[in-house]
Amino acid sequence: MSYTETIGSRTYRFADLKTLMAKASPQRSGDQLAGVAAASEEERVAAKMALAQVPLRTFLNEALIPYESDEVTRLVIDDHSPQAFAEISHLTVGDFRNWLLSSTTDTDALTRITTGLTPEMVAAVSKLMRNQDLIAAARKRPVITRFRNTVGLPGRMSVRLQPNHPTDDVKGIAASMLDGLMYGCGDAMIGINPASDNLAAITKLLLMIDDFRQRYQVPTQSCVLTHVTNTISAIEKGAPVDLVFQSVAGTEKANAGFGISLALLQEAYEAGLSLKRGTVGNNLMYFETGQGSALSADAHFGVDQQTCEVRAYAVARKFNPFLVNTVVGFIGPEYLYDGKQITRAGLEDHFCGKLLGVPMGCDICYTNHAEADQDDMDNLLTLLGVAGINFIMGIPGADDVMLNYQSTSFHDALYVRDVLGLRRAPEFEEWLESMQITDARGALLSASLQQPLLEGANDWMGIA
Repeated sequence: MSYTETIGSRTYRFADLKTLMAKASPQRSGDQLAGVAAASEEERVAAKMALAQVPLRTFLNEALIPYESDEVTRLVIDDHSPQAFAEISHLTVGDFRNWLLSSTTDTDALTRITTGLTPEMVAAVSKLMRNQDLIAAARKRPVITRFRNTVGLPGRMSVRLQPNHPTDDVKGIAASMLDGLMYGCGDAMIGINPASDNLAAITKLLLMIDDFRQRYQVPTQSCVLTHVTNTISAIEKGAPVDLVFQSVAGTEKANAGFGISLALLQEAYEAGLSLKRGTVGNNLMYFETGQGSALSADAHFGVDQQTCEVRAYAVARKFNPFLVNTVVGFIGPEYLYDGKQITRAGLEDHFCGKLLGVPMGCDICYTNHAEADQDDMDNLLTLLGVAGINFIMGIPGADDVMLNYQSTSFHDALYVRDVLGLRRAPEFEEWLESMQITDARGALLSASLQQPLLEGANDWMGIA
């Protein structure tokens, strides 16, 4: 089906829904690289006007990537709930935007329709929204998950403590981990990107974190971000695996490039569940995504990069994840050119994930060859804090010395919690107070008072 829109004396024609979606997307370098972006701002406006008139039902009948050739499309269509969709089934994309922003649409309403939404519907409405719209709507849709603590409660924001090391040196990782905990970070998890996929090295890191966690009774969860097949092997060998990690994308071909399928993710999910290591819940999958991953794998099929990204959230949603985050500026300026594009993408990703019922966080980041700097990250951090982000990254000095990119620091987490009045996960907050790291309000105590955790830490690191 084709779509048209006239502006003045000029009529714009869009061959199909896929083309219309791409042309309606805010400007970004990845869509320009793929040759699917609007040729002018006028064409972009025309596409938005035409998209606003498309009935939401259209997305159930016009697949952007064919059902027969893509298992992500099959997942989206097969898992769609007509009952949940009924409440909004009469709306166009433009009407849906108005419904989302209405003062009468609350958390209960957004929760009711979750399984009635497809990624394409959600991506479409985001293209009609200003940044403030994305923030306001996402804030109304908390997504709460539980493993050893509770993440995503309104008024709270968690931090993934990311103590990476370029050689996987256990003492170096332990030192960064302890540093982050002293700043009150780590309630989302303690998650290490290993420099090596060697199973023995991965197991050593898992054992180190688990020993520390048990010794100090820390109510958090650990993860070594290796390929899911390595995690399955580690589980089979008896390693103390908490969260099961995998990068995912929005098409079957892109996921094949990651060496995964929905069946493999199901196997990993069941392996993690079999360990029964959660104490307050059993959400245990951890997924990372990022706009541009399908394009970089030549697996986007002409679909714009943001819509491909939102399809990845349907993959994540299938496995009841504990955490999901977009690594928003990591792939580079070929996909998100500057601070403005990174900011917009981060807000889009968070809104779309939350609307689909995914516990969204964000690695607020950029590479050193992008037209972005730490001020841009401060802006996005603040906006996402207002929007109700589930978690961010905590990295020593905001500079990941293993992955060589810029993110957010322990200090950044303190800043956004202070200015927005955000608390940590409740179980973790109680632990911090019991260890004299924070007071009852969540404020850090001076180092001289943080004795329970400091006592014996050097000995423990020497043993580790």
